[in-house]
Amino acid sequence: MKPLSHSIDSIFWFRRDFRVEDNHGLFQALINSQQVLSIFIFDTDILSKLQDKDDARVTFIHEQVSRLKTFLQKRGSDLFVFYGNPGQVFQKLISTYKIKKIYCNEDYEPLAIARDQKIAKLARSHNIQFLSFKDHVIFAKDEILTDSEKPYTVFTPYKKKWLKSLKKENLAHYSSEKYLSKLVLITKPKPMIKLSQLGFHQSKIAVSKPNLTPSLLQKYADLRDSPSADATSHIGPHLRFGTISIRSAMKLALKHSPTWTSELIWREFFIQVLWHHPHVVKNSFRAKFDSLNWSVSKKDFQKWCEGKTGIPIVDAGMRELNTTGYMHNRVRMITANFLTKHLFIHWSWGEKYFAQKLLDYELASNNGNWQWSAGTGCDAAPYFRIFNPETQQQKFDPDFEYIQKWVPEYGTEKYPEPMVDLNFARRRALIEFGKLKKA
Repeated sequence: MKPLSHSIDSIFWFRRDFRVEDNHGLFQALINSQQVLSIFIFDTDILSKLQDKDDARVTFIHEQVSRLKTFLQKRGSDLFVFYGNPGQVFQKLISTYKIKKIYCNEDYEPLAIARDQKIAKLARSHNIQFLSFKDHVIFAKDEILTDSEKPYTVFTPYKKKWLKSLKKENLAHYSSEKYLSKLVLITKPKPMIKLSQLGFHQSKIAVSKPNLTPSLLQKYADLRDSPSADATSHIGPHLRFGTISIRSAMKLALKHSPTWTSELIWREFFIQVLWHHPHVVKNSFRAKFDSLNWSVSKKDFQKWCEGKTGIPIVDAGMRELNTTGYMHNRVRMITANFLTKHLFIHWSWGEKYFAQKLLDYELASNNGNWQWSAGTGCDAAPYFRIFNPETQQQKFDPDFEYIQKWVPEYGTEKYPEPMVDLNFARRRALIEFGKLKKA
């Protein structure tokens, strides 16, 4: 290591990649530089939009940044942590140090893309290279296209092409952990910024550790639809924030579980849909569905949010979400389908609520799954997919174990009657969607 001076080769910008192992952008920075300064920015543009000051995701990020900072300090370096607008932070860094290159890993969300374009423009104006690398996914952007070189909009052919395109080098381990001696030597490390200085409190909700044991993955296909069984990987937040490498996760999936492999490919499918069709953030993939006569009942929406619909499997899911920041994957589909088809409320209402509550919230997957449930997404047979929540409960929670855990008053006079007749609601949805089909 070399002492920190006003002349350093490169900066590595940690974002959604909280690890020093198998970190592609960090690896490139370390092997191509003599001195690398690592930084993280608590982005005020993002944090200012979060209304919940007990947000568990902010607590989790703060914990991971603190962990990284402590680890690097023990190695004789440090992680410089900033709180502010990224453009202003980099302007200050550029005016302080003679930087040649800025390294980071790619982000595929529209706001992140716009942010990176601004930083890249700022860097170019000072003759600094801005270099980003694929780390968040196995395949990105235009790497998986149809034979006519167009982006896929249907999952099954995308998955077939994805698997056909996979080679050993796509899962290569980037041994960034072996080159940490290239980080600058810092003799007087800076203290970690406190959560309170960010305007947030320590959340009582904790992010679960991932469960990636071979035994769980081998049983994943059989147990994943049972909400009362602890049979899911809980890997979502760790992929979202990069505490685990997608390459290491995919290698485990390919070895132990074809079903879990498909789930990881679904994640990449939705990311490429978002990349090619950024309008889905605010609008339906198929714009015509935004013109449906959607209900705007705030009262109905509030009952759904609070888990007081009188539909036990829906209420159990919403209460699990509100209490833990997590909801079982099968139940996510049921609750989303109920809101959009039976209550006929626009998918964006539910999507925003999940975005506020889910610890594993990731824009592409959340948006993609909501539009899939609503029948407004890139889907071959959208409008007549209406799940009966009672049938779903009978199939996946037949003994009411999940419901009894989250809705203890079910079966008593305290539990409300169903807020909507399921048969009536189903017919209404089919009629409304059918009008568009005829139009």
